[in-house]
Amino acid sequence: MPRRPPTFAAGRRLPGRPAAPSMSLFTADAAPTGLLATHTGQPHEAGLDEAGRGCLAGPVFAAAVILPPDFNPRFLNDSKKLSASRREALRTLICAEAVAWAVGEADTAEIAALNIANASYLAMHRAVATLAVPATHLLVDGNRFRAYTGVPHTCAVGGDGRFRHIAAASILAKTFRDDHLHALAQEYPQYGWAQNAGYPTAAHRAALREYGPTPHHRLGFRLL
Repeated sequence: MPRRPPTFAAGRRLPGRPAAPSMSLFTADAAPTGLLATHTGQPHEAGLDEAGRGCLAGPVFAAAVILPPDFNPRFLNDSKKLSASRREALRTLICAEAVAWAVGEADTAEIAALNIANASYLAMHRAVATLAVPATHLLVDGNRFRAYTGVPHTCAVGGDGRFRHIAAASILAKTFRDDHLHALAQEYPQYGWAQNAGYPTAAHRAALREYGPTPHHRLGFRLL
């Protein structure tokens, strides 16, 4: 399988670009969430989050998102609290309406070499580096982060349930990673990655016992 580049998706809303098609459940005037827009009030503050830290297989993904101040669609929240269909609908809206967004990854070899925490920071750094509009501040979900040169940051525990741009980043990281694991599942269907996204479910571990690990498994993790 060809190696996917370490940062593979990025975009921005261009001046004069048409807005995303109207969806009654996701427009800004349809019962918006109570999430905060930013921590600092800066218009180019980026929210950062990752997906896949606790998985047994596949890369760790991260996203960085800068949102317009009035972007507050219904259901925007931590990706873990959303159904797959709502995540997909919100991904479409975020990618169309964000001031800038980017998704990065760190692969299993990098996870093995760096450890999962540092690989997560690497994926976040790759996303920040690819933003079409430079971030002036980074608001990072969680309690730890490795500083990104030249851009101050703040950590926010539970940030994906408190801030809109971190919630948006959690949705992009989750959905783009799920897409990647669905593609890998075509090559290795016995592990159920289309259903478990590489997480340590009973069925995933049963397949590991029967078939052994693949090149996409994190051999430094406790697989069984």
